[in-house]
Amino acid sequence: MKKVLKLTVVLFLICAIVAAVLGEVNAVTIGPITAREREKTEKAYKAVLPYADSFTAVDPAQFEAYKSTIDKISTADNGAGHVVETTFSGAQGSITMAVGVDSDGRCAGISIIKHSETSGLGEVAASASERGVSFRKSFIGKDETITIQDIDAITGATITSKAVTGAVATAIEAVKALG
Repeated sequence: MKKVLKLTVVLFLICAIVAAVLGEVNAVTIGPITAREREKTEKAYKAVLPYADSFTAVDPAQFEAYKSTIDKISTADNGAGHVVETTFSGAQGSITMAVGVDSDGRCAGISIIKHSETSGLGEVAASASERGVSFRKSFIGKDETITIQDIDAITGATITSKAVTGAVATAIEAVKALG
């Protein structure tokens, strides 16, 4: 009994020390990680709606019907359009993407901010490779009726291609629903 109590106390102390160390590491890294994520998002906004310099967030109540996949909608202050941040399921997990919607209700561009897609397949959608760039450019000018047949889908990554296509269509629908 005494041995079990001693082992319990030792295990508790080890766990407490590890928790304290992890807490300190989190406190030190949370600022730089948040700043890096903010920079990446700002870069994505600029990539999908390059003619806009500043944005105003849309009240989430205005796109309540789309809250299951749309995280945020921002309006370009100069009237160039909207940027929709959306998170949806891909082949291997969640994909977070910015979709630019121009003032005519068409896709102005997409930028994948974060994903967990398979290397060499679904991750090509976010890559800087010629194939990834071609995939993302194929969405430009499309409206909410877009289907996978309308884009330059990624061979071997049908689930990712369909998911991105569906998310773009939903983003455009949400912007049009704003009025």
